[in-house]
Amino acid sequence: MPPLTAILLALIAGMSNVFAFAPFGWWPLQIATLALLFYLLTQHTTFKQSCLTGWAFGTGWLVSGVYWLYISMHVYGGMPSAMAALAVFLLAAFLGLLVAGAAGLASWIRTRWQLSLPLYLLLVLPAVWVLAEWTRGWIFTGFPWVASGYAHTASPLAGFAPVIGVYGIGWLAALVAASLVLLPRCKKIMALPVLLLIAGLGLQYIDWTQPHGTPISVRLLQGNVPQEIKFDAHQANLTLRQYEDMIRAMPADLIATPETALPLLLHQLPADYLPRLASYATASNSHLAIGVPVSDDPVSYANSVIGISPTSTDTTPSLYRYDKHHLVPFGEFIPFGFRWFVNMMHIPLGDFTRGSKTPLPFAVKDQWVLPNICYEDLFGEEIADQLRASRSNGTPEASMLLNLSNIAWFGDSVALPQHLQISQMRALETGRPMLRATNTGATAIIGPKGSITAELAPFTLGVLTASVQGYRGATPYIILGNSLIVGIAALLLLGAILLGRRRRHS
Repeated sequence: MPPLTAILLALIAGMSNVFAFAPFGWWPLQIATLALLFYLLTQHTTFKQSCLTGWAFGTGWLVSGVYWLYISMHVYGGMPSAMAALAVFLLAAFLGLLVAGAAGLASWIRTRWQLSLPLYLLLVLPAVWVLAEWTRGWIFTGFPWVASGYAHTASPLAGFAPVIGVYGIGWLAALVAASLVLLPRCKKIMALPVLLLIAGLGLQYIDWTQPHGTPISVRLLQGNVPQEIKFDAHQANLTLRQYEDMIRAMPADLIATPETALPLLLHQLPADYLPRLASYATASNSHLAIGVPVSDDPVSYANSVIGISPTSTDTTPSLYRYDKHHLVPFGEFIPFGFRWFVNMMHIPLGDFTRGSKTPLPFAVKDQWVLPNICYEDLFGEEIADQLRASRSNGTPEASMLLNLSNIAWFGDSVALPQHLQISQMRALETGRPMLRATNTGATAIIGPKGSITAELAPFTLGVLTASVQGYRGATPYIILGNSLIVGIAALLLLGAILLGRRRRHS
């Protein structure tokens, strides 16, 4: 196959990957496109050609998967359209280098150790694939959006999520893809993907966690405040009044607003605003979780969740506070040397301080609610670390997760259902329900098995009301995090090299 043809096919395959994720949900396509990439890599043994083919696939995959960043930078941030489009492409091209490196490494191992095609396909390619995805999840603070495992929240492979997490599912999908490439040479290899899919279905019947306490009533508020006026000074009082009215409309054990629902710093709120909410919380026996930025001094502020419990007094509310730890580059912190880039956009509150890595959960009756804010629920191992820490140090163990988000920055794009799918994966990995309170969507309640039990229509003003049961216990993923799948990938690469050496010397 001509090299340019392989690169073009890889680019198209990568771009078509977006249809494997929400809202489309064609998860077999994710396996099919990866199988095509692996097939193309088997046709070229040179390091350079493998790198170029992998880079084209990775770049196309990211361009189509996160094109909506253009909306936040241009439509809401005011960046010139050409510069915003270039920024999206450069981000995708840079992250595509990880796939290029993985493909190049696989090619080098294959050539250096003269590996057979089955060893190359079944051991090496899936291993380097998962290591590339895992690296994208932490390098330069990480950007694991549309990692391949997220396409499988509703596939049979979802049963593996509590064991090996989203990256482990990505490895299994790569293993299935490799088997399909090998199928014309070995019909018996079809037994491997069949067994994996059956095992995934069987694992879905295992209850890794157990119900804890009594269900709580929950009200999740969706204010649907347009992003272009959200931080407008003339809109602020209307927004404050809207959320106060929505909170006071009906009591519930837990009432949650979206991220930065209150568009002023905490100390800038009217003096009687929080006391009024605290008075309502006490009178109605409701717990409030409110998204609001908090400033501790004139030069720093945090993206926070403030919790008000019914025991608060009218004059001095007793506040729980969670500060966002994993911040968004360029949106919530400015990487060194990129002030000029951020200055091209009009983004308020663009340089937050970080919160604790291991926050305490918020008590709601006999349930414990662990918040995370928007982008933070992309990082499953960090949430697993928080749950594991509570089990080891004797602090209260969270029985449900709460995500407060405002992704109105990305308009009416696939970012909304994609983020909902990410939250589904976190519920699967931890065996706990995930509550989502968002500004424009997707406001939803996700059960501990990853299914959406209730959801508001996006871009509507509304309240999602439900009864939610908390769960406790430890899934294997909570205990081991990503170390299990990374260890498996490393052992597979080592095994392939040892088998290759033995073959060379036999």
